Amino acid sequence: MKKTLLILPLLLAIFSCKPDVEIPIEEIAVIPVPKIIYEYGFKLNDYTVINGTIKKGESFGIILDRHHIDYPIINKIAATIKDTFDVRRVRAGKSYTVLASKDSLEKAQVFIYKNSKATATIIEFNDSIISGYKYRKKIETIEKEVSGKIFSSLSVSMDSLHLNSYLTNTIADIYAWTLDFYKLQKGDEFKFIYEEKFIDDSTFVGYGDIKAAVFKHKGRDVYAYRFLADTVKGITEYYDEKGNMLRSQFLKSPIKFQYRISSRYNLKRRIAYYGNKIKPHKGTDFAANEGTPIMATASGTVIQSAYHKRGNGHFVKIKHNNTYATQYLHMRKRKVRKGQYVKQGDIIGWVGHTGSTEGRHVCYRFWKNGRQVDPFKQKLPPAKPLKKRLKPIYLKHITPLKEQLSQITFSK
Repeated sequence: MKKTLLILPLLLAIFSCKPDVEIPIEEIAVIPVPKIIYEYGFKLNDYTVINGTIKKGESFGIILDRHHIDYPIINKIAATIKDTFDVRRVRAGKSYTVLASKDSLEKAQVFIYKNSKATATIIEFNDSIISGYKYRKKIETIEKEVSGKIFSSLSVSMDSLHLNSYLTNTIADIYAWTLDFYKLQKGDEFKFIYEEKFIDDSTFVGYGDIKAAVFKHKGRDVYAYRFLADTVKGITEYYDEKGNMLRSQFLKSPIKFQYRISSRYNLKRRIAYYGNKIKPHKGTDFAANEGTPIMATASGTVIQSAYHKRGNGHFVKIKHNNTYATQYLHMRKRKVRKGQYVKQGDIIGWVGHTGSTEGRHVCYRFWKNGRQVDPFKQKLPPAKPLKKRLKPIYLKHITPLKEQLSQITFSK
């Protein structure tokens, strides 16, 4: 027993002194999983993706030929998809994507013509199956609010807020019948509720609707609310807080808003050039830059579109009905012809200084019952009012929008 007890410590001492043996650990290689990417409905990982921009002189055929598609097949593709896409109309500067086979040949299988940031025409021609169709990316609409003050003009104020000119022009169109943008005063205020559209979460693709707006001009709030008044035809209009349509039969100006009135209707005007004699001015002169578009202030038929070397220069006259007619003088160029029907807001020519005039402007003349009158002193007919049965629905619709406008603050 004693021997056993003596041997046990000895064995423990021997084994405790044995160095540790390291067991080799094999390193396991981590293979990254490729990110799956989908675009235009295709799994891009399955293709060789070739992006390009159509150059001047390039055609659909040249691009596909470069990617190993023979011309007989190209002609067959063009004939098959002609009702969806006219391959002759590809434009230089437009972007495209070719999805090609993932091998050494990289033969094209799909051609994506990008019409815009949000839309594309897709042409598939793999395995003898040819198809062409339109594709639209999912657009996210975000509601935005903006407020500002007039410093010198609406466009200058909107530019200072980094807003696109398209939005400025839309606002000008909404208020074209109720606000004279020439008379906006420094300190006038505005608030808008509008929409911006995005794709892929962050790419801006344009503006949506202006849902509500208010201009504070001369101490008066001028509201504009967008409302679908005709659900059958899908026609929307803008109305004030009482349900009165902002649009009237005549625009206040033949030029959108970048102008000044250089001379008004005045039957007792004296001109120094003519010996200070009375020479009536039966029009209103809207001074603007050369080439500024001139709009028809109301819908009607063109009864004159001509050129007089002395006097009117290039001019257009429009008959709106049996009561009213308008005339636009000293154009640089005319866009309409006699007998043509034009709608309110259509461009009929451009500001110039042809005929007996010096400064660049359009002389706007207004007839009522065959007599030239001052348009700013006429009580002009309004547009079609909101139907009575729709008014309670409309007032309910604008209540939260009016409250939202009131909560928008002005940045200091």
